Amino acid sequence: MKITVYSTKTCVYCIMLKRWLDEKKIDYTAYNVDENPIAAQNMVRLSGQMGVPFSTVERDDGKVVNISGFDRMKFNEALGIKNF
Repeated sequence: MKITVYSTKTCVYCIMLKRWLDEKKIDYTAYNVDENPIAAQNMVRLSGQMGVPFSTVERDDGKVVNISGFDRMKFNEALGIKNF
């Protein structure tokens, strides 16, 4: 499974999302779109918008789940976490 998180340094929800992933010991790649214009362009291409956090979860079965915001229920579903 591959998780990518697009965020900014000042976004409270971005910080909460990354802290939540860290607490669950879930590996992810983070891109600060306020510092990386190429990552920002990629995020807009994938999401169709400029809002952060935006994440992609590429599951082992090949399915890609796009998640806008810090939506724990969607992350739990995409990650296969049963006890919400």
